[in-house]
Amino acid sequence: MSDIVQLHPDNRKIFEYKGKPRVLLCATEHYGAVINRPFRYERYLADARDRGQTLTRLFTLFRELQSAVNPYSTCKPESPDFVTPFVRTGPGVALDGQPVFDLEQWNPEYFDRLHGFLSLAEAYGIVVEVVLFSNTYNDVVWSLNPLNPNNNVTMDPEPAILWQDYMTTRWDELWRWQQAHARKILQETNRYRNVIYEICNEPCHFPGGEGLPQADEVNDWQRQLITLIRDTEKDLPNQHLVAGQEAMTIRPFDQPSELSFHEMDFDVVNIHPLPNTSCDGNRYELGEFMSKQLKLEAVRDFALAAYKKSKPLNYDEDNAATQYKEPEGWTVHRKRAWTTLFCGAHYDMIDFSITPYTETGTPASQKGIRLWFEHLSTFIHSIDLVKARPLKDWLKQCPDHVVVSVFGVEDQDYCVYLADAREVDEPGCGTTIESEIRFDLPKGSFGVSCYSPVSGVYSPVLEIEGGTDRTLELPEFNHDLVVRIRRKSDE
Repeated sequence: MSDIVQLHPDNRKIFEYKGKPRVLLCATEHYGAVINRPFRYERYLADARDRGQTLTRLFTLFRELQSAVNPYSTCKPESPDFVTPFVRTGPGVALDGQPVFDLEQWNPEYFDRLHGFLSLAEAYGIVVEVVLFSNTYNDVVWSLNPLNPNNNVTMDPEPAILWQDYMTTRWDELWRWQQAHARKILQETNRYRNVIYEICNEPCHFPGGEGLPQADEVNDWQRQLITLIRDTEKDLPNQHLVAGQEAMTIRPFDQPSELSFHEMDFDVVNIHPLPNTSCDGNRYELGEFMSKQLKLEAVRDFALAAYKKSKPLNYDEDNAATQYKEPEGWTVHRKRAWTTLFCGAHYDMIDFSITPYTETGTPASQKGIRLWFEHLSTFIHSIDLVKARPLKDWLKQCPDHVVVSVFGVEDQDYCVYLADAREVDEPGCGTTIESEIRFDLPKGSFGVSCYSPVSGVYSPVLEIEGGTDRTLELPEFNHDLVVRIRRKSDE
């Protein structure tokens, strides 16, 4: 038995950590717990532990600015509070008005925070996805990066490097310092057994721009970084999983997955639930960014398609409704999270109620999304995850307007998640649903109960005998309901 996070040897769609099967689930802060000086990560991690969250995500070198649809977060520190792996020494000022960086001087404050965060997460049993790089998105975000030659005394500022070139090896000096950053992070964090590395958040190529990086070039940059990880760790005590995805485009969205699942050396495939995501030639509309779109059928169908692949899928950074810090937006994510896990994948969303000075969220989010994810974590980890599988087409009849996902252990434990699939602006969304379900059960006696994803409470258990075309009248519910049917043990 190994205590390092790894793919489970008996079911490589889930993880094993500290000898226990794990599904990765979190409503996490926006990945800036280390880089944002005022953020008290001790409070955040204690609450994540108390809520049964099994994952958190950590950017190591990325900073962005507040926007109308992407609110203030830990990943948007004030300039004096931006803590990086490099020391600000001057002389001169960077593009954010603070002293420039010296890339040859590592920053003790940064690594103290990094070690503090990782060691506490490890003590709490929380897996940390350490993200080495990120898309830089535009000139403004690129202007905040310490590796922009205009922000340090180490690199030659001429000629200017386009932000799109950041995810390539085009510029020898930039590539050298990217490798130096990656190696330093790997060497500092190798001791931790709760770490997964991600190469790059949202790696993108630019098919419409003359001379701009194309998919092959961005993917080759990622391949070289994967090799760097494997080579750096081969002589170190621990060898960690590597997560990521092949190059995509953002405007317009086009997110392929074939190379990620089949050719590139990722152990875990991260897919951001976005429009025009493809698998095996099929396209899935997984929801517009910050839109409140539910798109539950597509969320289910892509996860089921990915389940046929040899690598686990993580719906990474689901931002379908995260700017809406209220029950309607959180309900969208509750439904998407339950559906995802019941289809054999893993789930990560950003909880924008978590910021510096509100590291455990708000009173509303504590009673909403954070409590609801606690219920989901408790429920999913009550299943025999090593033996459990998505049970597509097991349910023979379900209510109208409902998307069904079934997960469990055949012959023993059937967990049925029923969710109102109507969009938030569609007539009838959230109104009371009453109907029945129909299914076949193997011979024997089973106990049936219903579970509320909102309250975390089971109904009393009723007994049902196995047979074909069994029917169960559902209690009235709004938005979603779980039905659990478990074989009764012989006495």
